Amino acid sequence: MSIPVQSTRIGLFAIRKLYLITLGAKYTERTATAMKGIVETLLQYKDNGVSIFDKRTSVWIETAPKEIRAKLAKAGLIELPPSYTLKELWEAFLEQKARELKAGKIKEATRNLYDYIGRRFFRFFVPSETLANLTKERMQQWKDYLLDEVSEATVACYIKETKACFNWGVSQGWIAKSPLDGVRPGSFVNKKKARMIPMDSYYRLLDACPCQDWRVIIALARIGGLRCPNEVLNLRWEDVNWEHSKFYVRSPKTERHIDKEGRWVPLFPELKKELETLFFSPESEGREFVINRYRDASQNLRTTFGKIVRRAGLEEFPSPFRNLRMTRSNEIYRKYGAYIESQWMGHSGRVRADHYLMLTDDDFNEASRWTVQGASADSRQEPNIQKSGKKTTDSGFPAFSPDAQDRNALQTLEAPYK
Repeated sequence: MSIPVQSTRIGLFAIRKLYLITLGAKYTERTATAMKGIVETLLQYKDNGVSIFDKRTSVWIETAPKEIRAKLAKAGLIELPPSYTLKELWEAFLEQKARELKAGKIKEATRNLYDYIGRRFFRFFVPSETLANLTKERMQQWKDYLLDEVSEATVACYIKETKACFNWGVSQGWIAKSPLDGVRPGSFVNKKKARMIPMDSYYRLLDACPCQDWRVIIALARIGGLRCPNEVLNLRWEDVNWEHSKFYVRSPKTERHIDKEGRWVPLFPELKKELETLFFSPESEGREFVINRYRDASQNLRTTFGKIVRRAGLEEFPSPFRNLRMTRSNEIYRKYGAYIESQWMGHSGRVRADHYLMLTDDDFNEASRWTVQGASADSRQEPNIQKSGKKTTDSGFPAFSPDAQDRNALQTLEAPYK
């Protein structure tokens, strides 16, 4: 049935003489005409029992003002999702994650991360605010607010995990579309916290340790390149193959990936020395795990490590355990190459490039002594500038205007830097 539209700024729609949809004076006749077409389409869908709309109709409804969607819902043409609050969404999402944790689908650290991000979320948003009020613009404002407090990499993490919460709400039918769609999380790379910990600092840290357990913790992170605390605390004595000078690292971070449950790492000499000392100590007799004194989840390894750093007379590291692992990653990469580094460290080449590799002073010092293979400068004869006929500067040096032969030589010299 054709629905007339009044040719004024107020559009009137008679829907089978049951409802009258009135648009206020702020809407133009163009909007009223567009809505007339949508209403006619929705009526056809309703007559034919169709509940899935075409893309054009769906987009129009999703982008329509809230009051227009409410009018269409009141007329029985569309169904609006229940109006949930932000607090209800986060609580239900966290309950779902708690069930996943109990079923072994996620780690406790993951569940705790969502809980923490939820608390940070409500520093900006009001818990009683409805989901329908959230827009992409509001979420961008939240991102800008976070960038004033924490690093871009941390903000990217918050945005990523909050998207998971909203996407869960979409899957439950609580909202039609995530307000974070189109909001870029930003870079997850934070090289500002990158620090190299040389071997002299490593030995100073060992000397400042309160016990052999701590010496092994630092050795596993700095020499073995293990992630701390999860990989360090998961190491068992049965994982150490003394005969073949290697040990197996169980990796909770990557175990969900095929063939990434763990990796073999060499028993590097400095690490083997510390492990042997702990192995033959009375405290380790009959023990399953290598580290036993610091297994309580309530213990904060980072706090104790900070005390060790100060006792060693070193400056505090911005990301201590990651800095230890990062240093070893660079050393192994430079000595053994990309493939072996990835196998021993347990991460991909992209992760290595984004989060671990860094330039050091040694790189520049070594480059300053590097020369291209060939004749030495002393074996070459000084050019006879006067006889060559080349232009010279006031200082007597040739002006920089290389001929074809000089250009080829210049390109050869530059090639190794590309």
